Amino acid sequence: MNCGDRPQDVVENRSRLANTIGLAPDRFRSSRQVHGDRIQVHADSDSQGSVLAPEAGLEEADGHFTDIAELPLVVTVADCAPVFLAGPEGVALLHCGWRGLLTDLVERACQAIGGGQAVIGPCIGPCCFEVGPDVRGLFQEDGGDEAGPLDLRAVIASKLRAGGVDAVHAIHRCTACEAGEFFSYRRDRGSTGRQAAVGWRTDG
Repeated sequence: MNCGDRPQDVVENRSRLANTIGLAPDRFRSSRQVHGDRIQVHADSDSQGSVLAPEAGLEEADGHFTDIAELPLVVTVADCAPVFLAGPEGVALLHCGWRGLLTDLVERACQAIGGGQAVIGPCIGPCCFEVGPDVRGLFQEDGGDEAGPLDLRAVIASKLRAGGVDAVHAIHRCTACEAGEFFSYRRDRGSTGRQAAVGWRTDG
């Protein structure tokens, strides 16, 4: 909704996505992503965050959790990583950029699901994610003093395992490299669309 597209086109695309999945579009739950640490808990099917609502009306959150079946959770990404988590207590879906990874967002999501497994979706790879020493140093024990690549997948996987999720899978595709397949904020210099990551708990 905030990428310059016509709102009616965004609603139509999201409705088509919902119909393809086979779940009502008004059940999908989304948020206004701010690269923060908040996880929005959806404790019932009437919780706030309809994916068809204008972004300005949504709550700020970069993660979602629910134990309700058939309640799809949504994050949108264009280089940041979508992270899917599933465990005995429920499912979670996270929007992880480097700023969010400086918080305990991932670890708290691991705790919420009660351990289980996770999948890291397509995101910008270290092949294309060159950062300055001020950012790179935040993810190195020695502080770092040089610019270089940052591997978001590796950072996320480490945090997932630290949070008690041992079964960690990753889709090793770079959103910046694959121009014909993915939107990329960095590659397209900020003028781009978004991928939608959708996850939900089944009845089983």
